[in-house]
Amino acid sequence: MARITAGIGTSHVPAIGAAIDLGRTADDYWAPVFAGYEFVKAWVKDNTPDVVILCYNDHASAMMLDIVPTFAIGFAEEFEPADEGWGPRPVPTVIGHPDLAGHIAEQLVIDEFDITIMNDIAVDHGLTVPLSLVFGQPEEWPCKVIPLAVNVTQFPTPSAERCWKLGEAIRDAVECYPEDIEVQVWGTGGMSHQLQGPRAGLIAPEFDNAFLERLAAGPDGTSELRGITRLDFLREAGTEGIELIMWLIMRAAMGPNVDELHRFYHVPASNTAVGHVVMKPKAQFRHKLGEVEARKATAA
Repeated sequence: MARITAGIGTSHVPAIGAAIDLGRTADDYWAPVFAGYEFVKAWVKDNTPDVVILCYNDHASAMMLDIVPTFAIGFAEEFEPADEGWGPRPVPTVIGHPDLAGHIAEQLVIDEFDITIMNDIAVDHGLTVPLSLVFGQPEEWPCKVIPLAVNVTQFPTPSAERCWKLGEAIRDAVECYPEDIEVQVWGTGGMSHQLQGPRAGLIAPEFDNAFLERLAAGPDGTSELRGITRLDFLREAGTEGIELIMWLIMRAAMGPNVDELHRFYHVPASNTAVGHVVMKPKAQFRHKLGEVEARKATAA
């Protein structure tokens, strides 16, 4: 059966992608940022998953404001890089895993998550920058990717608690998938930043570091993260700080307790703080297949 082997959290700053694509990672400004990712680039060589479930937000590249799903999962065989106004990034096409995506969608509906199915979606820097930070600049990505898009741009956005429960449901779904594959869950976006208004340029290191500390904690610490309200994110971390709810999906998918392998925080990168973590579940919390089949029967 499938198993979740690790979780990665990272910012997905578009300027980071530009620095990679233009060969500027060694510039004085950017070198400290990319130094924080040397660990994960080395670690992933021996820990490359079969599939990454990548939680990100679309930046009006594939989903305009006429239709805004709260949660959407990519079903396609392939996902092309999006054109964000200056052309798509020169990165490989993202290869999907429709079978696992379909299984996850079915289980999420059983768990009362009304997930939106996306059969055709281009993926922007929210998804491709994390792939570049971890895997570098390969001719093709070394694993398949299931995009999981979260609405953090149009009110009402999902709550921290709802995202946590989604992560738990994703863990349950993966662990009853019959194929023997290794899966990682990535949470992207953030950390604290604000792009507009009187507080444009806001960065809150104290909030960010407290978030990272609690993220690595057991249930007592993570319960505080689950209680952060949307207004708290706005006040403490800026209008775009809400992106951190996608890290909570990743963290919940790891189970109650984790081993933190790496943590990095840097200010600034463009107009935001950059955060990054690598963690593994302390143990596999696997649902018995019979329990899942019983839930299916009840739902039917």
